[in-house]
Amino acid sequence: MSDRPHLWMRHESRPTERRAPLVPEDAAALVRQGVRITVEYSPGRAFPLGEYAAAGCATAPADSWTGAPADAYVLGLKELPERPAALTHRHIYFAHAYKGQAGARELLGRFTAGGGALLDLEYLTDDAGRRVAAFGYWAGYVGAALAVLHRRGRLTAPLVPTARPALDALLAEEAGDDTKALVVGALGRSGRGACDALERAGLTPTRWDVAETRELDRPALLAHDLLVNTVLTQAPVPPFLTPSDLDEPTRRLALVSDVTCDVTSDCNVLPVYDETTDWAAPVRTLRGGAGPLDLIAIDNLPSLLPVEASRAFSAELAPHLARLTGPAAPAADRDPVWSRALHLFETHTATAPLEEATRVR
Repeated sequence: MSDRPHLWMRHESRPTERRAPLVPEDAAALVRQGVRITVEYSPGRAFPLGEYAAAGCATAPADSWTGAPADAYVLGLKELPERPAALTHRHIYFAHAYKGQAGARELLGRFTAGGGALLDLEYLTDDAGRRVAAFGYWAGYVGAALAVLHRRGRLTAPLVPTARPALDALLAEEAGDDTKALVVGALGRSGRGACDALERAGLTPTRWDVAETRELDRPALLAHDLLVNTVLTQAPVPPFLTPSDLDEPTRRLALVSDVTCDVTSDCNVLPVYDETTDWAAPVRTLRGGAGPLDLIAIDNLPSLLPVEASRAFSAELAPHLARLTGPAAPAADRDPVWSRALHLFETHTATAPLEEATRVR
């Protein structure tokens, strides 16, 4: 086995997933550095398979990763298919398995059953604990944009992927109304994206971050028309919005766009809903009548701007993919970003019982 990595980019089984964790131009650069890359056919991907072949990648049929060489890293974005029951490879994707989310115990059990490993994209961090690659900006941008379009009666379903110029043109058509918008987590990647989209729509958002949420001014929150939540926590905190808030007679808040969608976790800061929305039905009504309140909670928002989001993410991730090492490489040669991700997986699967291993301490 080589000490150079073999990346196997899998087909995304979710019908509404259009992104790629690695785009053709970055794949070409990795191939020139000696990285072996195999790319599966994926009809929904925004980048045709032929572009990867032209970049020097090998190609394979959709869902053939189960037969990939044992030393391959299987690279993806969203959830794995339910089969095989035992996972033997090292998988790189957003697993959402370390905070007690629904299905986390079963997923981690598949890795332990097969001897594979999870290198979760959400937990790839530098020495200071900052994520090295994220879709956050585009998640915030799209989440806020959808909220504005819904409030203006311009959001149509089912949603379809687009490009930023087209989305920005829609936001600018009726720019500048009296909507009072609040972005929570405004200083983070997602928060900055949300604020940029709101400003593109002619709105001046209220910006809250750690200082403002440490002692939450709930009446002030409820006095806004639109709330965009971009806060993702790693441990439970007091919620920003509760069911009793929805029944507050003085509530002005009429629309919530939850970018983080941490709905099945104890870390959910908006425990007012129990199910995400989707492209077919992007908006759900939480309260009707004289004081309506709607919810947008789509967990793959950046896929609605698949080209822009993929290129930005791939540019951040590709340098770290280049520093992956094969299983024959000494531990001292392993990049700290990947070593930390592997250690986190081992920590969460070593604790017994497994149900407890999936929860953040």
